[in-house]
Amino acid sequence: MARFDIIEHTADTGIKAYGATLEEAFANAAYGMFTLIADPETVRETLSREINVEADDREALLVAWLNELLYVLDVEQLVFKRFTVLDLNDTHLSAEAHGEPIDTRRHVLRPGVKAATFYMLRIDESDGVSVQVILDT
Repeated sequence: MARFDIIEHTADTGIKAYGATLEEAFANAAYGMFTLIADPETVRETLSREINVEADDREALLVAWLNELLYVLDVEQLVFKRFTVLDLNDTHLSAEAHGEPIDTRRHVLRPGVKAATFYMLRIDESDGVSVQVILDT
């Protein structure tokens, strides 16, 4: 099974991520988003950053999770390639993101992902787990 698929959208880009569990699908959504930012093959795992977010429901939690990762990218200049969701319930997510500081000699950053949005947001647990999110690019 693929970790994620890219969804082409008129002005933006979407991701549909898959997993055996909701935790895995959330991790794969983050991985898919970061493949739009930089080639994961160029990213080393020299550090990990703990990420904790809260939201009103699982859908809002997915958006908060991805937007928190984008915040860390923008503010701390860290790029990630692996994500481990440690704890996930309907209103809280605790995870680790593994990567390194941006190195412009090795990381070719693609035109930016600005934010995860609520447009066409979906979590489906009918046959495995899939999550879908449109990213403002």
